[in-house]
Amino acid sequence: MSSLLPKQSILVVDDTPENIDLLTEVLCEDYRIRVATSGEKALKIVYSDEPPDLILLDIMMPGLSGLEICRRLKANPDRRRIPIIFVTAMSTTEDEQLGLELGAVDYITKPISPPIVRARVRTHLALYDQTRELERMVHQRTQELLTTRQQIIRRLGRAAEFKDNETGNHVLRMSHYARLIAEAHGLGPEYADTIFNTAPMHDIGKIGIPDAILLKPGKLDADEWKVMHQHPIMGAEIIGKHENELLETARVIALTHHEKWDGTGYPQGLKGENIPLEGRIVAIADVFDALVSVRPYKQAFPVEHSLGLMDAESGRHFDPALMKAFKLALPEILRVKEIYADEYGALTDLEFQIKEIYTHQNTPPGYPGILTSPKAAE
Repeated sequence: MSSLLPKQSILVVDDTPENIDLLTEVLCEDYRIRVATSGEKALKIVYSDEPPDLILLDIMMPGLSGLEICRRLKANPDRRRIPIIFVTAMSTTEDEQLGLELGAVDYITKPISPPIVRARVRTHLALYDQTRELERMVHQRTQELLTTRQQIIRRLGRAAEFKDNETGNHVLRMSHYARLIAEAHGLGPEYADTIFNTAPMHDIGKIGIPDAILLKPGKLDADEWKVMHQHPIMGAEIIGKHENELLETARVIALTHHEKWDGTGYPQGLKGENIPLEGRIVAIADVFDALVSVRPYKQAFPVEHSLGLMDAESGRHFDPALMKAFKLALPEILRVKEIYADEYGALTDLEFQIKEIYTHQNTPPGYPGILTSPKAAE
């Protein structure tokens, strides 16, 4: 490997120090080796700002097994592309098949052969580099199309809100809330951006609900609720199924943001992790904004009262793990709530950034600034 190029990074994960020492000795001349003796430590390294280029992963470990680590990484959009090679004493065909089905690129059995380890690591790193370069080129060439799609999604989301006669900045606030929750949950910037750009379409199905029901100031009766419960299905049908990740995420959110963790939601009655993660995140963002905002059928609830109501629904309406992320993100969420408050009118993204900077500049020393009003600062 050329000394002009930085060494690629390999994470070796094994609970046995002797195995780590052996793999390090085999690979250290050509690669930068990082090690972890547990699944928990491995995930911290992978989710850090400098993730490895490849992972050599033992299967049988106390705590998080290698199989579970692989499942988690392949479920994370920002880390699932990192190649994983299982290095394990589990040598049956069924074991190998399971590892590959989970997303591993290769399977090496112990005791290892140093030449085989070096050859397979070299091959999969070369493939990984090629894949990343192709992805970079595709990303660069499709950025303009992506931007156009994002704008269309946001405008359609706003169209649904205009028909609903809800708060003017609702889709803007809850999109930021969803992004902040995703980030606090450790899902990474790529996923956070996707959910930010697709959350505005969550209620697009309300276009198909009659105004007499949608704009009714009082409570809906049983028959009216049956009609209202159709808007997630209508929204999914309006968007349609797509291979494009952005549009497909928008469809999933539209269809599932009224499902509940305990299975009592609608329209499908999904339960727990059977509800797509995007739907679970948007459910929290949407309900919080509904509670703290004026609606045709209610006044705005105080933040503390709203948080109490949501706490009571953790494990029933909301995913408990995502509620923890919501609490972690709450300071930023409250800041967005103030900057995007409806009394200031609908803000563009540029205006939002200006308000944000101006608010921070006018925050007194020692004051957290979470609830500083931009209007008051003016």
